[in-house]
Amino acid sequence: MTQPFAGDFEGREHRLPVRVYYEDTDFTGLVYHANYLRYFERGRSDFLRLAFSGHAELMSHDLAFVVVRMTIDFVKGARIDDALLVRTSYDRVKGPRLFISQRIERDGEVVCRAEVEAACIDLNGRPKRPPK
Repeated sequence: MTQPFAGDFEGREHRLPVRVYYEDTDFTGLVYHANYLRYFERGRSDFLRLAFSGHAELMSHDLAFVVVRMTIDFVKGARIDDALLVRTSYDRVKGPRLFISQRIERDGEVVCRAEVEAACIDLNGRPKRPPK
């Protein structure tokens, strides 16, 4: 049984609400920088699950996605109890590579943004075109 899906689409963009919990913050009360990567990962994974079949379906074809490059801009700090929105757009596919734009917003303002390059690989680590 699959878990219920919390995100949705607006046009070609996926939106995933995320709440900041105490465990996400550092001693200053701000979200620890590595946790933004977790929020981005959840956005990409939920996008795939909703738009296609998700990681489990890919693995049944002996395929997986790996992040090969990520550029992150930390714009503003998020704090405990903030309601964030992770926005994900799969911009283009070039062979086995996917180019993804993501941003995390609070009340419509960008908190963090990322440009991600991922690759589809087989389980031996060789690049493969992603399924249509």
